[in-house]
Amino acid sequence: MYGHTAGLGASHLKRLERLYRRRVPTESIISTDLARAVAHLSFEMNRQVGLLIMRSGDIDAVLVGDHRSILIPELSSSRGSRGRLRGLRCVHTHLRAEPLSQDDLMDLVFLRFDLMAALEVDEQGGPRRLHAAHILPEHVDGMGWMLLEPLPPADGSLNFLHLVQSLESEFARQRSVLEVKDGQDRAILVSVANASRADVEASMDELAALADSSGIAVADRIIQRGRSVNPRFLLGRGKLSELVLRALQRGVDLLIFDQDLNPSQVRSLTEFMELRVIDRTQLILDIFAQRAKSREGKIQVEMAQLKYMLPRLAVKDDALSRLTGGIGARGPGETKLEVDRRRIRDRIARLEEQLRGVKKQRGQRRELRLRAGLPIVSIVGYTNAGKSTLLNSLTRSQVEAGDYLFATLDPASRKLRFASGREAVITDTVGFIRDLPGDLVEAFSATLEELRHADLLVHLVDISNPRYEEQMEAVEKILESLDLGLMPKLLVFNKVDLVEDGRSLQNLCRRQGAIPVSALDRESLPPLLAALESRLSHRFAPSPA
Repeated sequence: MYGHTAGLGASHLKRLERLYRRRVPTESIISTDLARAVAHLSFEMNRQVGLLIMRSGDIDAVLVGDHRSILIPELSSSRGSRGRLRGLRCVHTHLRAEPLSQDDLMDLVFLRFDLMAALEVDEQGGPRRLHAAHILPEHVDGMGWMLLEPLPPADGSLNFLHLVQSLESEFARQRSVLEVKDGQDRAILVSVANASRADVEASMDELAALADSSGIAVADRIIQRGRSVNPRFLLGRGKLSELVLRALQRGVDLLIFDQDLNPSQVRSLTEFMELRVIDRTQLILDIFAQRAKSREGKIQVEMAQLKYMLPRLAVKDDALSRLTGGIGARGPGETKLEVDRRRIRDRIARLEEQLRGVKKQRGQRRELRLRAGLPIVSIVGYTNAGKSTLLNSLTRSQVEAGDYLFATLDPASRKLRFASGREAVITDTVGFIRDLPGDLVEAFSATLEELRHADLLVHLVDISNPRYEEQMEAVEKILESLDLGLMPKLLVFNKVDLVEDGRSLQNLCRRQGAIPVSALDRESLPPLLAALESRLSHRFAPSPA
């Protein structure tokens, strides 16, 4: 029994307890005799009384409120799998013969009830009409639920079990519309921002591309724009209800926020929605974890993930994972949380030591290249700008390249030979992205250190992208954060074959001092090769007399 039971007499408490042992025919919302018993008891106590009824007809819980409302306790997340109704219906009394309230409808949505019903109690304490609503498998006229016509309790015209089975079947049909591979996550993208609609949409497009790169099927997207942000959930109550409905209708098991979430927000959203919740940073880290192939890359990604995870461990964990024992042991021991944190810090320390070794090895290889007297060119740019493709075309190599974000994680160096016979070393680097996670930049410091020793940075830009200027700005911002803003740079516009207006492109290249290329077309590369050789001329050894 849950709710306001203080002050109730022994007789009322016993009658409430007896409700647990009652049963409802599976085809009825509530039986006539049970409706009568609940209405009379509610009338005598002047308090709302509610029942949570399972599909089997058994009573799962009895709820007691005050004369205006009823409080539903926290329900087990194990009841009803994600993407399905909970398998419970809530039937409660209304003492003023009012219909379902907005709070009732919100509880229907947030708790994924099979049905929410309010039983009118008349002036003599008898049951009158039943107001009911259920969630819809898809929105109709902008509404995510349907209000049924008021009907007498146990009205035979409505077969409750048949209704629920039909709803579940329709939910399943709606979920099947989005084709996904076995085991593939379905996600809803969420943004809470004050930026312009165009900027938010562009950011969400990039988030969708990130999700696709991670192998996640995007089922929907929800945007909330406003000045005030709910510190606990980020979203307002209305958007939260919309998100719950969309998740249920689409069979979603994952929410991806375009904004960084703090640990308490992740926990609140996860517990409230009963869905997995990640933010943009975690998604990027996941992609890097999938792409890392070399030992160095795996070390760097793991360290970034652990540093991200450390402050996000649960702040409360009363379970003791181990106790210190034996002679000289003092104190109660360590909680599991403390042990987890200690282990993560120890692991980070070991990884940092390994990265120092990696940095030393890179330094030794760099010294060998410097002694060889070859100039070094590093290609930098936004993710999916075509850096690996350009490296392959310039050096006739077979470095892995793909048309998705962060296709390259482990940097590759190849020898570039010019028509004159001169040579240089050209290096492909990991792609940048807006708001690249700081832990990731720090973890990849050994790799990004290579940029510091380059003679020339080739800033490659996907000129076919409508947001290319913002991408250029993001790359420049990251280079400045790495103290590389003043490095010699050559601006190159890639994917010119995808740009329709050639004259505008020529004017843009002239204004920006950029060289246009199509990395897929080697015939477009001679101007770039000439510019590279010219910019590196001071680094080439003098030709023999």
